Amino acid sequence: MLKKKSRKRAAKARESGVRKVILGLGISLDGYIARRNGDIDFLIHPKNYSMGPFFATVDAGIMGRKTLEDALRLSGGKLPKTTMKMYVMSRTKPPGERDGVIFTNESPEMLVARIRREPGKHIWLMGGGELAREFLRADLVDELYLGVVPVLIGEGIPLFPAGFPQREFALVENKTYSQGLIALKYERARQSASKR
Repeated sequence: MLKKKSRKRAAKARESGVRKVILGLGISLDGYIARRNGDIDFLIHPKNYSMGPFFATVDAGIMGRKTLEDALRLSGGKLPKTTMKMYVMSRTKPPGERDGVIFTNESPEMLVARIRREPGKHIWLMGGGELAREFLRADLVDELYLGVVPVLIGEGIPLFPAGFPQREFALVENKTYSQGLIALKYERARQSASKR
């Protein structure tokens, strides 16, 4: 019953044209998005799993400065070419567009409000953990899309570091792939004002 209601709410949001913020990442079984040094060598990508359907739903991405630095280090200094508008939230880099990304020091609320004023698809919140915490604190995460790999790495960068209030989510999809990967999709379960 809950799944049916969540699907109806998701369909309503699509019809209303609201650009959802989707936190989408691969994680270990123990909840880490990367090793302490930023490496993601433990993440797997089975042949029967594709991020294509997810990428078709988003046209803007938000990441933190540390995530950008790790991505540049892992890719040899250049981000892959994309038509997606990429925002990097940073307290240390000056705002402005350069090297294919838009640096901003806006609050999560201000940035999301600005992106939502423009027509487009959904917004991919791609990390890291500290940034996810700020978006959860501001209650801006509408969906979680997690690829859970069957490995415990013991320590690393957590997806959900402490420091935000409890947030409820409803499971709307779970799929199993080869090599033990599980893809989970959750929708934010917000109470309507009349039920509070």
